[in-house]
Amino acid sequence: MTRTLFTSESVTEGHPDKICDQISDAILDEVLRNDPMGRVAVECAVKTGITFIFGELTTDAYVDFQKIARDVIRGIGYTRAEYGFDADSCGILSSISEQSKEISTAVHGREEVGAGDQGMMFGYACRETPEFMPLPITLAHQLAKKLADARKSNEIPHLRPDGKTQVTVEYENGNPKRIHTIVISAQHDPEISQDELKRSLMEKVVTPVCSGLFDEHTIVHCNPSGSFITGGPKGDSGLTGRKIIVDTYGGYAPHGGGCFSGKDPSKVDRSGAYAARYIAKNIVASGLAEKCQIEISYAIGIAEPVSILVETFGTGKLPADDLEILIRKLFPLKPGDIITRLGLRKPIYAQVAAYGHFGREGVPWENLDLVDELRKSLSS
Repeated sequence: MTRTLFTSESVTEGHPDKICDQISDAILDEVLRNDPMGRVAVECAVKTGITFIFGELTTDAYVDFQKIARDVIRGIGYTRAEYGFDADSCGILSSISEQSKEISTAVHGREEVGAGDQGMMFGYACRETPEFMPLPITLAHQLAKKLADARKSNEIPHLRPDGKTQVTVEYENGNPKRIHTIVISAQHDPEISQDELKRSLMEKVVTPVCSGLFDEHTIVHCNPSGSFITGGPKGDSGLTGRKIIVDTYGGYAPHGGGCFSGKDPSKVDRSGAYAARYIAKNIVASGLAEKCQIEISYAIGIAEPVSILVETFGTGKLPADDLEILIRKLFPLKPGDIITRLGLRKPIYAQVAAYGHFGREGVPWENLDLVDELRKSLSS
């Protein structure tokens, strides 16, 4: 019998990096709402009292950067000057230029939409959860979201917007057995004691999410630093794209390295990763494998993928070569086809800018519309 531990982390929407991801994707959504063919590569940085928006943008749409950023910051909960960062008083600077002509010509100036950059993208799915996601990252996201909900509803008074979660799952022969360790770091007002905060977190956050998965031996660390009063952009700078492992599979599967937020779907960092998840999830849901990892790679300006790699970790019902043939036959792989099939020119991105891009309801890359078609291959 083999026992192993695997850990994944998540962060709340008030984490400095996630503030930036949400502003970047809110800008993207505003462009796509008014100009579906707009080309966007916008990033943000935040620190005490200031937000900096920068990047490339080619669109006919009017974009009010100030309003978008302030609305996002306000919606997260940064509304008090004592936080060192609040929606009404923080400075907002922007430096935006058009997309370079070389990239524009390579991607949009040809018969087919070419890849917006070179690179490799990974998708993954498994049967550990109903969402076809690894259990550690699923639980970490659920804890982070529950922490934010408890703050916004005032269920736990004195919480502030910043926060992080971490879950270590014990596996037995490759299958999740129990939660080994939980870590919650919750930003808070000075008025609440650590003992009171820990009791509230256990009752209102940990137990509702993890009941049945932890036991008397599970270790729970609440604010292991001792206190967490100074947080958000006052406590740490933030930058778009610094939480790419949180955004994907919590380290359970490889990552190509490119972030998602603030990028329109011609950037294969985003659309290619969504397509890879779409493929992997349908393969697992169809019963062709218990877990599946897909790698797709691209060259800038070229529509056809450079390579596709299928890995089922010994659980596949068909050889990898046969699965690749099925994938090429059934799934969109060229950037233009991915965008069309998944409807990626719609303003759907702000909703996934926090708590992970995968395992979510209501987004097209999570659709299971090719399961029946894939199952036919088992009987043919």
